[in-house]
Amino acid sequence: MDERAQDQRRIELDEALVLAAVRRACVQRTRPGAGAPLHEVRAHLGLAPRSAAAARLPGRLRELQRAALLAHAREHGVSVWSLTGAGRERLAAARAGGREPSLGESPQHAAWRRARTLARIEIGRFAADLRGSLLACERLLARLGQGPGAAPSSDEWFALAERLRRDCRRLGSAQHCLHEWQEPDEDAPDVDRLIDAGDAALGERLTQVRALRAGRRNTRLWWDRVDPD
Repeated sequence: MDERAQDQRRIELDEALVLAAVRRACVQRTRPGAGAPLHEVRAHLGLAPRSAAAARLPGRLRELQRAALLAHAREHGVSVWSLTGAGRERLAAARAGGREPSLGESPQHAAWRRARTLARIEIGRFAADLRGSLLACERLLARLGQGPGAAPSSDEWFALAERLRRDCRRLGSAQHCLHEWQEPDEDAPDVDRLIDAGDAALGERLTQVRALRAGRRNTRLWWDRVDPD
């Protein structure tokens, strides 16, 4: 058994720890007041989905519900959990008594950290790819005056346009993830509202600029391929 599996077997689903995980899962949901589904509570506890501790979690949530510390509801057919008033008081008492539950990294903080790390690794390569695309543009421009058969075709320009768009967008995304995406507040959902300092100076261009910002934190888009010529 590897070290991670052994750690998962040793996890005790302490009352205060589970309450803290449910609370953090709820406050980081994008819809205020919404309960947290099982898989999100599990993620905030840092449990591997198929671990023994994860298998015990549903029963532990039901125990805390019977103790009136958790409330259960269904949202769109999915079971969700939230703290009751008694649960909030129990958690506050644990903190006041020096028994502050120690949760691991939250999913939204992990997403921020991974994106930041990936951007640091890849931003130099993305810049090099963009330089290559700009050189390809220079080569096409140099052929413009060479007459029929030698001048670049419209298809070449359209293909290059896709390359340039891909290269510029992923370099901008990496720049945002590395230097502009602020570390998340653990007591609020980390949602990109497409707002930046200096927006007031953009005037009528603001709507257009915000539209261009869409997807800037989605590192999965970095691997969309546009083959070079």
